[in-house]
Amino acid sequence: MAGALALLTACAGGGARELSGDLAVHDPAYAVSGDEQYVYSTGNASTGDGNIQIRSSTDGTTWRYRGEVWDDKPAWLGESVPGVSNLWAPELIEHEGTWYLYYSASTFGSNASVIALATNTTLDPDDAEYEWVDQGQVVASTKGDDYNAIDPGVVVDESGEPWMAFGSFWSGIRMVPLEWPQGTRADAAEPLRLADRGVPPNAVEAPYIVEHDGDYFLFVSFDSCCQALDSTYHVMVGRADDVTGPYVDRDGVPLLNGGGTPVLDTDGDVHVGPGGQSIADGTLAVHYYDRRLDGAFQLALFPLTWDAEGWPDARW
Repeated sequence: MAGALALLTACAGGGARELSGDLAVHDPAYAVSGDEQYVYSTGNASTGDGNIQIRSSTDGTTWRYRGEVWDDKPAWLGESVPGVSNLWAPELIEHEGTWYLYYSASTFGSNASVIALATNTTLDPDDAEYEWVDQGQVVASTKGDDYNAIDPGVVVDESGEPWMAFGSFWSGIRMVPLEWPQGTRADAAEPLRLADRGVPPNAVEAPYIVEHDGDYFLFVSFDSCCQALDSTYHVMVGRADDVTGPYVDRDGVPLLNGGGTPVLDTDGDVHVGPGGQSIADGTLAVHYYDRRLDGAFQLALFPLTWDAEGWPDARW
């Protein structure tokens, strides 16, 4: 299978980049540092103790595997989330020379979850100063909460203040303020509400917010992930003039009332269930399930374009 992964491109034609190398990426966190591009992604329980995986590229098209963030997960994660195996859905953001890596610790179908943080001065594993330092818990949820503390996405507002959107199913997408330079939660208030489909099982997750021309855009994944060729994931978006919302779709329907404008969906018979998105440097990163590889997940990268009305678009 590894040979097939290296030979197949991630995307055939259209606006997506043609990719090669190690593309076995789920829930990509895409980042650019200097002349190198990086993708951090959900770990594999059978490799590196399930820690977040790292890939890099010098040209943005050929990708190589660079190992995992740690050899062993921080011990406190097992105490906070009994049964945790692999770590999920990372997020990368840089602030004043420090890289902040947020990631999820949970078990499938449970909202007893934690979003945790590690910091580093570089993303380059070959740098002598490279070391991911565990900074502990940022947000947690329990079975008694009506939200799920996974899938972090961080945005910095016009005044320089950081905010973390997160959430999966339950009551949908929530948000909390963070603070620099710690990168941790700024207060203990009830998380704000950003998106809710209003109908069980409320299949909305993987929030990611970007600013464009003075507006904020909340990207989310609707429907079912992680079912190979049966996955129904697709990327939707809402727009707001304030980072905390309210977000509405192109037709004016609030995302808190089930709204959402399509951005990216299954493409024909090959690219199935795209989602788990992140955005950096004008590039949208997602995973999808490749029919040519019997439903194996793969990385896809798109130039994110904007139409005349200021709405984002991505095409295979």
